[in-house]
Amino acid sequence: QVQLVESGGGLVQAGGSLRLSCAASGIIFSTNTAGWYRRAPGNERELVARITSDRRTNYVDSVKGRFTISRDNAKNTVYLQMNSLKPEDTAVYYCYGNVVGTTYWGQGTQVTVSS
Repeated sequence: QVQLVESGGGLVQAGGSLRLSCAASGIIFSTNTAGWYRRAPGNERELVARITSDRRTNYVDSVKGRFTISRDNAKNTVYLQMNSLKPEDTAVYYCYGNVVGTTYWGQGTQVTVSS
């Protein structure tokens, strides 16, 4: 059974930082693509960042230079370091992992950035 468990969300002031974690069981992050989506109220779901099995990374333009995605193979965990947070980063952040065409999702973690 696949399970992705996110943690690290919360309330932070603009300019602050948070680190999201996504711990997986039932899938191996190091051999698959994983990443983070977010959904803000009234908006469509948006791919924020992803990391491939060979550690290539991609980011949505709005977070480039501020967010960093990484992976710890020993812990089977993917991280999203978020710096210089802005109110427009407020959203529910969802971790995902792709395994042979199937996408698995975490439960989501709320990130709120106050101005």
